[in-house]
Amino acid sequence: MTHQILETEQKALEINLNEKIYGTFAEIGAGQEVARYFFQVGAAVGTIAKTMSAYDKTFSDIIYGPEKKGRYVCESRLYKMLDHEYDLMLDRLQKERPETNFFVFSDTVAAVNYSNTIKGNGWLGLRFQLNSESAPNEFILHVKLLDKLNHQQQQAIGILGVNLLYASYYYNDDVETMLISLMDNLKGRVAIDMVRISGPDFEDLDNRWLSLLLVKNNLTDIAIFGPNGKNLHASEFLYRKSLLIVRGNFLPPTKVNMDMLESGFRQFIEEEDVDPEKAMSLVEITINNLFYKEDTVKKDFLDRANLLCALGQTVIISNCEERSKLVEYFEDFKVNKIGLVIGVHELKTIFSQNTYSKNDDGKLLISLGKLFSKNTKIYGYPIRDMQTKRFVNCNNIDLPNGMIFLFSHLLKKGRIEDIYNVDMSFMKIFSGEVHEMILQNDSTWEEMVPEKVADLIKEQKLFGFKTNFVKS
Repeated sequence: MTHQILETEQKALEINLNEKIYGTFAEIGAGQEVARYFFQVGAAVGTIAKTMSAYDKTFSDIIYGPEKKGRYVCESRLYKMLDHEYDLMLDRLQKERPETNFFVFSDTVAAVNYSNTIKGNGWLGLRFQLNSESAPNEFILHVKLLDKLNHQQQQAIGILGVNLLYASYYYNDDVETMLISLMDNLKGRVAIDMVRISGPDFEDLDNRWLSLLLVKNNLTDIAIFGPNGKNLHASEFLYRKSLLIVRGNFLPPTKVNMDMLESGFRQFIEEEDVDPEKAMSLVEITINNLFYKEDTVKKDFLDRANLLCALGQTVIISNCEERSKLVEYFEDFKVNKIGLVIGVHELKTIFSQNTYSKNDDGKLLISLGKLFSKNTKIYGYPIRDMQTKRFVNCNNIDLPNGMIFLFSHLLKKGRIEDIYNVDMSFMKIFSGEVHEMILQNDSTWEEMVPEKVADLIKEQKLFGFKTNFVKS
């Protein structure tokens, strides 16, 4: 999907000249650049009711209230700013400007510091009306700042803030364009890893779809949503937790998927360095597993999302074919330990030099080094070899000669471990075959998925389910 990329100044001026749009800018920390764009291009009197910068924490607390955890670059701070400033603006201006579409733009941002001990990131939000007689909408996002210098990151926030306003008022009829346009004039400078859009003009929008669009359009490598369907950011709920992650296509979630998750988690919380009270499991779907069939991708994705949410799962959408990228992402959140449940067949692929180019022999070792450089552990889930009928685990896996010593070393060091107490009767279940059975009206698929999944597929007619099933 493409759209015309406008210069940042052109966007700001177009907003300034729109007599219907009027509001407040409230910016904390390094994010004090957005309002400046609107002042610089001229005609700002037509757009800006007030600008606000409560840089000192004491002043900020007096205006917006204190933060319980002492963190100011956080989601709760952003909402306090939006609430306070929007209520104040309506109280003072609604009677004076009855036909105006009001907005409040807020951000709370930390750019890289002079000692380079923190990475730049921030929360940006817009509460905005598209109709002066209706309730406002909200567009919330989290951004990672990728520039190396402080002033570059500040400039990037200024551009992003203008893009956010422009997208909300001029691209609101197409949410994918809204998201893509956030990166106008910012390629390679930011990553947007969480968005939420809500309000009366977006009542039919499923925000989980936005998470997928972020990854699909390369705004981020990872997006997350919770069991309630709400898009989440890792900084708000994974800080210093221990994580067990199970990757799959979940088309649909099968008994083997659930067994991988449950048996792996039981083993994970037995680790000496894992506090069960601070441990959680997540499921991951990679973008390649989602776009296997372009014409049904949205429905198939939302069908999977509905089932995983109903099963109480927190879901990662990723573009991390190399699992080391997934591990690296969570480093920023001081995650205590990461466990990865991986089927032995895939584990063999990971440790196979054939996965990489002959001209890049060192890439495998570099990738494995990144994967195991932190407190990461792999839990191998056994498989049944369809030709020999034997069960294959980490202790009898067939590996290339060059990988046997390294794999054995990781086994001895406890960085790789077999999952025990698995249900071997599930070894013959494969999501792809189950999906095909649903499409072919073969009701034996019901025996291969959790009862709750079967009920929901039939009730909601997911994955092409038809009511006239015939037992094959």
